[in-house]
Amino acid sequence: MDKLLVIKELFRLFQSQDYDTLVKEIADTNAVNVAEFLEELSDENRIFVFNIMDSEQCAEVLTYIDEDIREDIVEKISDEKLKDIIDNAFIDDAVDFLSDAPAELVSKVLRNTDTGRREIINRLLNYPENSAGSIMTVEYVELNIKNTVDEAMKIIKVTGEDKKTLYSCYVTDDNRNLRGVVYLKTLIFSKGDEIIKNLMNDDYISVNVDDDREYVAQLFKKYNLIAMPVTDMKGALVGIITIDDIVDVIDEESTEDIEKMSGLVPSEDEYLKTSVWTLSKNRILWLLILMVSGTLTGSIIGKYEDILSSVVILASFVPLLMDTGGNAGSQASTLIIRGMALGEIRTRDIFRVIWKEMRVGVLCGLCLGSVNFLRLMIFSHQNFLINFTVSLSIVCVVVVAKTVGCILPIIAKKLKIDPAIMAGPFISTVVDVITLLIFFNLSNIFIF
Repeated sequence: MDKLLVIKELFRLFQSQDYDTLVKEIADTNAVNVAEFLEELSDENRIFVFNIMDSEQCAEVLTYIDEDIREDIVEKISDEKLKDIIDNAFIDDAVDFLSDAPAELVSKVLRNTDTGRREIINRLLNYPENSAGSIMTVEYVELNIKNTVDEAMKIIKVTGEDKKTLYSCYVTDDNRNLRGVVYLKTLIFSKGDEIIKNLMNDDYISVNVDDDREYVAQLFKKYNLIAMPVTDMKGALVGIITIDDIVDVIDEESTEDIEKMSGLVPSEDEYLKTSVWTLSKNRILWLLILMVSGTLTGSIIGKYEDILSSVVILASFVPLLMDTGGNAGSQASTLIIRGMALGEIRTRDIFRVIWKEMRVGVLCGLCLGSVNFLRLMIFSHQNFLINFTVSLSIVCVVVVAKTVGCILPIIAKKLKIDPAIMAGPFISTVVDVITLLIFFNLSNIFIF
């Protein structure tokens, strides 16, 4: 059924006070749609509906609901209801919520969590924010290397209901060191007395608990995974990461890169929920840096003031050249940053990248320069040397801008700086300076 019709039906049942039917309808409705329905209710009505919902579904709905509303719900529901919800929630979802929650909410949640789960949650909360450990879950199926297929199937039936995934089962030895992965499909079609050791795949992909989560996301994409085991420094299995958490990582990392490429300090808050002061604070630093660096262009123009005063028409071509150079540099840097993010380009490829971008720059520059030269010759009343100088400047500017645009992100990566910083406004500022130097020097050679 259409999402809007589903939500409309839930509203109808609520307004008619047919709460028994409402609860049944909610139980059959996708948790995402239920979350949207709850978000549209008033605070009082939302808590009422939440209290009559099944605790297992409450746990799932909380993972999709707006963060502020989620905190409000957790604050207002009873301790008993909260305990039931936490007991039914996946560990990684609980950790994800608590990592950004206020201290008093964290205390309330942990106070209503049994000792075993509380210890696990506390351990996961202590991992570095951007590490693999911070996004992993401990709810996975673990089998011993000595188990038979029959024993493995019994373990899955007994423990599998509360696991994040059943498709991949992780095989360990007596010391809990990860030895391989065996798939449920393999177990189903194998004989009951076969040993897991003979069925498992020991050519598995795993990550260390301290690995960067962006690196983990790259591995998921490269190997087309739906889950990945996480080990400690000794090789012991400590958790798994599932694809739903990686989707969140990709979304957050992409947003962060876009903000950095636009000269913004990254923020995890939604735009409409971020204060004017915070938005200003996130923008002002880069604006100041770019403003100060922009004085270089003013200094260069001042240095060549004699040339501009002698041939005033040259000043009218400065915006054209600066815009063309900035666009060319941004194109190159965007492609290189994307290539590095996807693992297609490494720092050792710098000379191959430079050679390719220089050739691209020559072709693009010749095309743009030729079109501009014809335009000036047909529509402009300037002499040949001015038209030639401007057009030649375009060729040189595009070649240099493409080269600079590909070099800076790779150098940033080598220096352990986020390459996204070397895009957008920063590239444009650097290229503007180079553009003016090229233009005025060529003017000095051919016109004066």
